[in-house]
Amino acid sequence: MPGTGKSARLRERIDRFAAARLYPVVSSEFCSGRSPLDVFAAAAEGGAKVIQLREKHWEKSRICELVRACRPIADRFGVLVIVDDYADVAAAAGADGVHIGQDDMSVAAVRTISPELLIGKSTHNLDELLAAQREGTDYLNIGPIFATSTKSVSYPPVGLEKLKELIPYVKIPFSVMGGIKERHIRDLLAAGARRIAMVTEVTQAPDVAAKVRSLQELFPPAWDR
Repeated sequence: MPGTGKSARLRERIDRFAAARLYPVVSSEFCSGRSPLDVFAAAAEGGAKVIQLREKHWEKSRICELVRACRPIADRFGVLVIVDDYADVAAAAGADGVHIGQDDMSVAAVRTISPELLIGKSTHNLDELLAAQREGTDYLNIGPIFATSTKSVSYPPVGLEKLKELIPYVKIPFSVMGGIKERHIRDLLAAGARRIAMVTEVTQAPDVAAKVRSLQELFPPAWDR
């Protein structure tokens, strides 16, 4: 069963992820000319408890430097640092987790790099969702919910109605992502979403900290899973 044999440190990271609400994803190309470090710091100050660093076009060494620069900020504000794609970078730089896609290394392979990394996985349909749970993913993401310009994808948006159909099959913490704006949050919560990942709505805000605070106020204070 997924979760069997997981360390106390990993279980603590899973619990912290499960308690999160807003999930900012920071990418330098969507920071309106600001550094991803500054945007990360502002999101942390605003109250985000899990933040992903997604740099698709950077060298690994540069991503590692960014993660290490974010680490003391994350420790100060109690933030989980998630690295997109690169488990080796996440482990070497002291991140809390890694987020992998369908074409990245397997969950089992990530565990061999670092058994304490929180592992998230992107899913786009029921088959991928069920497979991610079988292989022991710690959390999964469902998306894209709406059309998005921040990532090139070859599949159509999931949409709210399909999301409602998928959620009953989810047995682990999950987030939703893809084209989500503030105006969508109410409907997503009504559909059963628990954690909402957002890119430009957060990273391109004139005042990132204030935006994170205002978005978090739209969520109930606690979740059932």
